[in-house]
Amino acid sequence: MAAHVFAQKVAYRPTRHYGERVDMFASLPAVDSTATVMLGNSLTEYGGDWGRMLRADNVVNRGIAGDDAMGIAHRLCQILPGKPRRIFLMVGINDLSHGITAAQTASLVCRLIDRIRRDAPDTELYVQSVLPINESTGRWKRLAGRTDDIPEINRLLNIHCSKLGIVYVDLYPKFVRRGTNVLRRELTSDGLHLSPQGYKLWAFELRKYM
Repeated sequence: MAAHVFAQKVAYRPTRHYGERVDMFASLPAVDSTATVMLGNSLTEYGGDWGRMLRADNVVNRGIAGDDAMGIAHRLCQILPGKPRRIFLMVGINDLSHGITAAQTASLVCRLIDRIRRDAPDTELYVQSVLPINESTGRWKRLAGRTDDIPEINRLLNIHCSKLGIVYVDLYPKFVRRGTNVLRRELTSDGLHLSPQGYKLWAFELRKYM
């Protein structure tokens, strides 16, 4: 089916990269009912070929570096009309970096979850926990002091998913150093983004849901 059938124009363009990515998505074959959609921010985008990692067909990468809950909401028009089989959603860390509270971040993500559930009720939605960070690199100033907010976001997301009967994929414990809320150093390239080992672990966990 031609890409233009479902891919509506996304007017919201907060960054050049966002605009370039949504334009690129619009040029690709439309998401259809056999698709598994990886939906999120840079962590998802930089995963590259998720089909290879998940050992599955028709897995599409719809990650955009820097994206947040609002940005994803504005581009659902490129995804939901195709009634994809599955969506794996991960979002929240960039919202937190905007200086809002853990509760406010969770609220934004929950609104996004509600929208997806409402507009694509037959799609299997998997909400992934926000991954931990490692502040020891000193690189991500807007996330300074926010390490311990991430478990609270995840707690609230888990509660919301439980109420709606949505699968919550709790990746967080696999990624933290035992007894801390800190991202394991071997799983990250810079304290926020993942190393190849981090992506291997992530894909291993998600294959359980395929």
